[in-house]
Amino acid sequence: MEKTLAQYKQVISRCEDLFLKKARDYGLSWSILRMPSVTDQILIKAERIRSIQEKNLNMVGESIDNEFVGIINYAIIALILFDHYNSEQPIPDNAEELASRYSEKVQFALDTMRQKNHDYGEAWRKMRVSSMTDLILMKINRLKQIEDNKGNTLVSEGADANYVDILNYAAFCLILMDESSSEPAD
Repeated sequence: MEKTLAQYKQVISRCEDLFLKKARDYGLSWSILRMPSVTDQILIKAERIRSIQEKNLNMVGESIDNEFVGIINYAIIALILFDHYNSEQPIPDNAEELASRYSEKVQFALDTMRQKNHDYGEAWRKMRVSSMTDLILMKINRLKQIEDNKGNTLVSEGADANYVDILNYAAFCLILMDESSSEPAD
C-alpha cells in the first residue's frame, strides 16, 4: 500500500500542478459550468481514450495520459461545484483558496481509495487500463441518470461518490501506464 500511496501522490501532484497553472492562465472560467456540463467534459475525455484504445490510432496527437489528467482535474472541479450547488459553499476566489480546496478534495478521494484498497486488496492492479476506462464511462452514465433524476437516488450512492471513483480510476490508469512504460524491454 505504501507503493500505491507514493504513486498516487505523484500522479496527483502532476495533476494539481497543471490545474493551478491553468487557473493562472484562465482564472476560474470553469466556475460557470453546471454539473451536467462537467460530466460531459469528463465524458468527452473518456470517449476519446476509449476510441484510441479501440482503434489503436491517435490522430490528434495529445496523449491519453493527458486525457486521464484532465479527467482527474474535471472530477475535482465537479466536487468543488457539487459543494457549491448542494451546500452553497462559495467557489474559491483566489489561488491560495483554490489550492486548499483542491487538496481537500484530493484528501477525500485518497481516503476513499485507502478504504477500498483495504477491502478489495488492490484488485485494480490486476485490471486492464481499458477496463478502467469502461468503468469511468459507466460511472459517467450513472451520473447522467442521477442528474436527470435531479440528484435523487433510491438506494445508490450519490453523484459525489461517482466523481471520486472516476478520479481514483483515472489515477490508477496513470499509475499502471507509468509502470508499463518504465518496465525494461525483453
